[in-house]
Amino acid sequence: MSEKTPYYITTPIYYPSGNPHIGHCYSTLACDCVARMKRMQGYDVMFLTGTDEHGQKIEKKAAEEGVTPQEYVDGIVANFKKLWETLGISYDRFVRTTDDYHVKTVQNVFEKLYKDGWIYKSSYTGKYCTPCESFWTESQLVDGKCPDCGREVQDASEEAYFFKLSHFAPQLRELLLDEERGFLNPKSRVNEMVHNFIDPGLQDLCVSRTSFKWGIPVTFDDDHIVYVWLDALTNYVSALGFMNDTYNDYEKFWPADSHVMAKEIVRFHSLIWPAILMALGEPLPKKILGHGWITFGDGKMSKSKGNVVNPFVPCERYGADALRYDLLREMPFGSDAPYSNEMMFNRINSDLANDLGNLISRTVAMTIKYFGGTLPVDKDFRDSDEELLSMTDALPSFVEETFEGLRFSEGLDRIIRVVARANKYIDENEPWVLAKDEANKPRLAAVLYNLLDTVRRCAILLSPVMPHVCPEIFEQIGACECCTTWEAATKRHALKADVTVTKGRILFPRIDVEKEVEELEALSKPARELPEEPMKDITVFDNFASLDLRAVKVLSCERVPKSDKLLKFIVDDGFGERQVLSGIAKYYKPEEMIGKTLAMIINLAPRKMMGHESNGMILSVRDGDKFRVIEFDDSIKPGADIS
Repeated sequence: MSEKTPYYITTPIYYPSGNPHIGHCYSTLACDCVARMKRMQGYDVMFLTGTDEHGQKIEKKAAEEGVTPQEYVDGIVANFKKLWETLGISYDRFVRTTDDYHVKTVQNVFEKLYKDGWIYKSSYTGKYCTPCESFWTESQLVDGKCPDCGREVQDASEEAYFFKLSHFAPQLRELLLDEERGFLNPKSRVNEMVHNFIDPGLQDLCVSRTSFKWGIPVTFDDDHIVYVWLDALTNYVSALGFMNDTYNDYEKFWPADSHVMAKEIVRFHSLIWPAILMALGEPLPKKILGHGWITFGDGKMSKSKGNVVNPFVPCERYGADALRYDLLREMPFGSDAPYSNEMMFNRINSDLANDLGNLISRTVAMTIKYFGGTLPVDKDFRDSDEELLSMTDALPSFVEETFEGLRFSEGLDRIIRVVARANKYIDENEPWVLAKDEANKPRLAAVLYNLLDTVRRCAILLSPVMPHVCPEIFEQIGACECCTTWEAATKRHALKADVTVTKGRILFPRIDVEKEVEELEALSKPARELPEEPMKDITVFDNFASLDLRAVKVLSCERVPKSDKLLKFIVDDGFGERQVLSGIAKYYKPEEMIGKTLAMIINLAPRKMMGHESNGMILSVRDGDKFRVIEFDDSIKPGADIS
């Protein structure tokens, strides 16, 4: 193409409430693979990823760590970027919702929607899921719990601004059911959106909060911050410069060609995001692609279930390309894909070591053995070559179609079938027999050339999936840069007639599955750490019995002036009120402590601390470099004896 056609693809922006794991990788790998393919095809690609950094959960996590929310997300975001670098993710732009330009876009969008009458002020009463940061009506709950994550919900009531999502129900229904347009894929998600959300009646969307502060302020109302989905979804246009002065790519790249995400956030992208764009009068993205989950054991991989897999380990041990290939190979589009180390080892051994790696090493070795590494120009091609060559001819269009639709499993399966056919072609033509007769050398040269050229064409199509290894394949088979473009994959016999091969390393060593499973299991077991405090001398029960341990209710709490460590409590110990000091100011805010029921020794002799008298000791547990108080639920009354 003379002038490059723009192509815009996005991942979801990830919520940095904890370090990334393999469950985060699929969307990003999928987008990276498509972006790399499109670049090879000559498109001007914008590949966007990033992090969604606001919200109550982040604010709470940061408080638990004793840091500011910005400090907390900065650390997690650095780990995401490190993982993407390790995996070879070729993103063009990384958006953070704390970036100044994004904040400006969100505030401008909110103001415009408000001035145009699409946002109004009201109050909310209902159920709220903190992990999902979602409001639900009673009828939407499943067994009384959040329908998305299955966790407990809390009653919530507060003043809020609302977006008139319900107004757009007819347009959204028409958009989703337009089969020719194919806005949402796979089609099974369409029925889910229409029958579960639109037909029962879309509710207006809460787009501001007042109960926490970590978010983008509403410019015209100091009490409110912009709530998660209006903030998060806007990243797709803020990163292009929409309603901000930082970038100037909106006209070039919008509308997006593909928004890629896991299935649990399809609802927000296929209902809320189009409605916001409709209200703004802006074009809609062309495609929403919702893939399944990477599962481990009994369900979706997640930190809360404790079933996450650290992706840095397989990358370090087997190479990033092996993990990239395995994850993309195992996920049928629209379905979940189980992950286990053993499954990955078997996939590497079967597809990469036994099939592809074996084909490369055999072909290169025979070219060196029979022709000194350089094939002669004189070759004897025959009709019996046609089956392998025709199968290879059909690959590029099929791979392009399947990759662009995230059907990587199908595309990779077809490539490996051609590789397997090439291995069979070796057995059919028996080069070791042809080599015995000098008269057969032209035929032998043709057989080896067909094999090298098949490897070349397959490696081109595998390049978006395995960008680190494929250049080594090209080097070993003697493929120059001009015959490794995407277009060159469509051409037979593009290798030089007198191609010279080079013996290289074994690209895909076989894995001893049983041994590796054992080693990874050993690596995954946390090392037993001794407690920081040494064990004290043996004592008698009477010493413990002399302590009066009680549950106490915190009535008030404040910082001690001129002290970075001390909090001053007034507590109800069941017998009356008393003052006690505790050195936990680094780990808790005073307002967080009010109303808590804590464990305390109440019969210690009073002592002065920073000029204030402390009558007792609040009990806490050391957790690494921080302390956590021992808490009870509200069913425990002040004064309850601890024994």
